[in-house]
Amino acid sequence: MLWLILGVVLLIIAIAGGVIIHPILFVIAILALVMFLMRSRYA
Repeated sequence: MLWLILGVVLLIIAIAGGVIIHPILFVIAILALVMFLMRSRYA
C-alpha cells in the first residue's frame, strides 16, 4: 500500500511539474512506474 501511495504522489508531482521540467518529469515518471510494478509484484 505504501508503494502505491508513493507512486501516485510521485506521478501527481511529475504531471504538475512536467510542463516546466521535462527531464525530471521523465525520471519521476519512471520511478513511479517502477514503484507500482514492484508493489504489484510483491502483493
